[in-house]
Amino acid sequence: MQSSPAQQDNPLLPGYNFNAYLVAGMTPIVAGEALDFTINRPNGMKGYIINLTTDGIGTIFQGDDQFNCSAGDLLLFPPNATHYYHRAENSPLWHHQWIYFRPRALWKDWLNWSDTVNHVGRLTVTDCNEYQRILTLFKQIEQEYRHKGLFYEEMSMCLLEQLLLTCFKLDPSNKQRMLDPRVLSACHFITDNLGQNHKIADIANAIHISPSRLAHLFVQQTGSSMIKWREEQRMIKAQHLLHTSNAPIYHIARILGYDDQLYFCRLFKRHTGLNPSEYRNSR
Repeated sequence: MQSSPAQQDNPLLPGYNFNAYLVAGMTPIVAGEALDFTINRPNGMKGYIINLTTDGIGTIFQGDDQFNCSAGDLLLFPPNATHYYHRAENSPLWHHQWIYFRPRALWKDWLNWSDTVNHVGRLTVTDCNEYQRILTLFKQIEQEYRHKGLFYEEMSMCLLEQLLLTCFKLDPSNKQRMLDPRVLSACHFITDNLGQNHKIADIANAIHISPSRLAHLFVQQTGSSMIKWREEQRMIKAQHLLHTSNAPIYHIARILGYDDQLYFCRLFKRHTGLNPSEYRNSR
């Protein structure tokens, strides 16, 4: 999985382009076989990777930062964090489940793990039942991704949200508060209806709370207004669509709720530093 100019469709081999919104798989590394090589990405990746060791031992980093991971150990690589890992020399194998993803904005707090090395989060699952639950979620996400059935992306993201929440709750040093369920419901309503310009009153009515109370809670817990938060979500989705589809820019703008393409382009450049055409050509 070292960098290579060749492009191919197997994410376990060099040259795969991780421009998708979500990619999932299992890497069965066995000593001396085809996948037994070091992954070395000094500048990391654009998205996150969460990794669960299921068998054998892996070695992460080099020198003073080096550590090993074994069954039940989770790793979370954030964007741009160095990737350097391989099968441990004293282990005949290293099997790990992994998911590459671009997060929803409401997941931000859940992606800050307390134990980190070189910005990479670490978490050990010691309870057998919790381990099985987490492993099942990894496998369900991988199955959705591979089969690409009806609504597979939405199903994968819902399962991934469960996985990240489970890890968040297991972090023994986690001092952060969970989002109020009403705020979480508002976030889900917005992301499920990104192309609609719902007013705050519409969102509040959908989750059975007063508009003023919802607006107050939302800013208090997310640090952003609902309108600004929706805009951020739209820009995240726009980046995904620009890199994974050939849809015209005016069409992407329209499905995200913008009738004015020029206004959409200005917003996009404000968020990313590039206009949509430049962003699409940057992949």
